[in-house]
Amino acid sequence: MFVTWKGDHSPYHVHVYRDGRLVVKWDLENEAPMKGKATARILRLISELREEGLL
Repeated sequence: MFVTWKGDHSPYHVHVYRDGRLVVKWDLENEAPMKGKATARILRLISELREEGLL
């Protein structure tokens, strides 16, 4: 599950959960993890969501 909140603190980021647990909090502005570790699959999905204008 990918979650962002309108009006959340900077930098613009996404929270990625699997089975209700946080996997990574990804900084979309600097392309870096803020917490946790992103897998190659998560990075690919983030890229696809951005290309589709969903992030």
